[in-house]
Amino acid sequence: MQTTAAVLRAVGAPRPYADSRPLAIETVTLDPPGRDEVLVAVRAAGLCHSDLSVVNGDRPRPMPMTLGHEAAGVVEALGPGVGDLAVGDHVVMVFMPSCGHCDPCASGRPALCEPGAAANVRGELLGGGVRLHSEAGDLHHHLGCSAFASHAVVSRRSLIKVDADLPFEHAALFGCAVLTGVGAVVNTAKVRAGQSAAVVGLGGVGLSSVLGALASGASPVVAVDLSEDKLALARSLGPVRTVNASDADAVDQVRALTGGGADFVFEMAGSVRALEAAWKMTRRGGTTVTAGLPPPEAALAVNVVRLVAEERTLKGSYIGTCVPSRDIPRYVALFREGRLPVDRLLSGTIPLERINAAFDDLAEGRAVRTVVTFP
Repeated sequence: MQTTAAVLRAVGAPRPYADSRPLAIETVTLDPPGRDEVLVAVRAAGLCHSDLSVVNGDRPRPMPMTLGHEAAGVVEALGPGVGDLAVGDHVVMVFMPSCGHCDPCASGRPALCEPGAAANVRGELLGGGVRLHSEAGDLHHHLGCSAFASHAVVSRRSLIKVDADLPFEHAALFGCAVLTGVGAVVNTAKVRAGQSAAVVGLGGVGLSSVLGALASGASPVVAVDLSEDKLALARSLGPVRTVNASDADAVDQVRALTGGGADFVFEMAGSVRALEAAWKMTRRGGTTVTAGLPPPEAALAVNVVRLVAEERTLKGSYIGTCVPSRDIPRYVALFREGRLPVDRLLSGTIPLERINAAFDDLAEGRAVRTVVTFP
């Protein structure tokens, strides 16, 4: 079938992207779903820094590629072997497919699926190869999803069924921002009520971490960012104290607000400088968690004596240490109860044709989560 997609053919285009237009809106060919695959009519797809990092060259990926990995849609066709979904089901895409058989999957850690990670690096689906093609040749998949398109063929293991009355523009956010940000708090860190938490970097993932910390009963919760607008949004979500990261004494402010340092500090900016600050904001015996993804060559210097003598912990968190089939329904339930107001993170919706300008807004920090919607 033919579908309309946003295709990236080269990285590193100059900003503003509204002028350089790195993403071309093209009509491409989409193969029917193969074994254990599903054809999804995409209804909403969020713009994330993981997409932006491919556009600007920070995250090397095989080119050309159809981007988009945080999405929701409707099942239109099932490939052979798919018996637990039906045409018409509403689904959320998850950007790490889990094979269910490798050592991480077998030990309950599907976010670390080895075949899934290898397929994502190759720009292929979990079953191997690509399903997208243009007149110039094959197109790679972004994280097994390629959701900046009216239709996508994805592995069954990249999909979680959700209730049909959940708005698509909200449902999409659960596939990345919420899964990663809330999961870092409740799965990776296991924050308990009364423990202090600070979040550095208030994009969609960081603000989701703020929501997760509030839902977990953390106190105090401190949010740190360069943008006063994002700090104001964080305050509007609940009893959140804020610090502008541009302040020369930002670290000292966080330590003062948390009584000598937070029990848990979450770095969500994708910056080594932000991670260094998060480390300094963490108390003795505390835990620093990072889900940010700086360029691959970035490195962090850690004082090993402090690591040992203060019994400090530095942890990575990928997709919120999630079990998608367990976590997405739980987070959706919290959203419905009003305890996880994910809809507050939505900056606006746009048609696919405005995607380049929307990436300018993301790069400049003017948006938290802009969502492409399809009729």
